[in-house]
Amino acid sequence: MKRKVNLYIAISLDGYIADENGQLEWLTGLPNPEKTDYGFADFFATTDTTLLGYKTYAHILELADTYPHPNHANYVFTRSERPAAPHVTFVHGEDIPGFVQQLKAQPGKDIWLIGGGELNAVMLEHDLIDHITLHIMPVALGKGRPLFADKAFEKQFTVEGTKMYQSGAIETMMTITPAE
Repeated sequence: MKRKVNLYIAISLDGYIADENGQLEWLTGLPNPEKTDYGFADFFATTDTTLLGYKTYAHILELADTYPHPNHANYVFTRSERPAAPHVTFVHGEDIPGFVQQLKAQPGKDIWLIGGGELNAVMLEHDLIDHITLHIMPVALGKGRPLFADKAFEKQFTVEGTKMYQSGAIETMMTITPAE
């Protein structure tokens, strides 16, 4: 059985994953009366690999002293070569779709597509995302970094379920509807 790539992510009401400076304070500052993790711990337990772009990786390191998922295989896609770093493998000069197809064919748990928007767009364009769990947060940013970075393509999705939280966040689980 092939591993699945799951995009588990939060967005603003107007479709941004970060503000225009790549910051997430808008997300971390929202009220959370339930003190919920929005299902993250359960989701994370189903994965053993992460995929993320370099800007997202750099931002994570701004928030934490070390990479927070040391027990996962972590692949960071970058446009230029990078020196080795703990807990991650930098992927440079690879065919991203081919690289991900190889990962999906290997044994293991599912793969978490962390983002950002540029990597999300490449993955969606090449039909490499199997499942999306989208947390729509009750805030509009006006401008920022979009969920799928400015790519011009159309995809249809099948909604599998929704959940509403006391914070006003809406969780939507979906898959890509196969093309006819």
